[in-house]
Amino acid sequence: MNDKKFSFFLENKWDLKSNEKQAFKIFEFKNFKSAFSWMTSIAFEAENQDHHPEWKNIYNKVEVTLTTHDKGMLSEKDVRLAKVMEKEFEKYNHQAR
Repeated sequence: MNDKKFSFFLENKWDLKSNEKQAFKIFEFKNFKSAFSWMTSIAFEAENQDHHPEWKNIYNKVEVTLTTHDKGMLSEKDVRLAKVMEKEFEKYNHQAR
């Protein structure tokens, strides 16, 4: 993936991990209901894109790791899904860490 793609992750405060093969971010919401509602909306989009995140929810926080497993690295699929995550997160008007 080219530097332009990495810049999207960095500009949106995603951490690049595993030698830049994964992107990680914690989204923090005001409560569990908001976090789970966001996850539900992302689940439908992930299914439409046939690209599914690794994630974990603990109360109001959702930890997300993106990578394209069959390529062993970040790809356009990850950027597309991350863009949807960011856009949906904005609708909740909260801050991510």
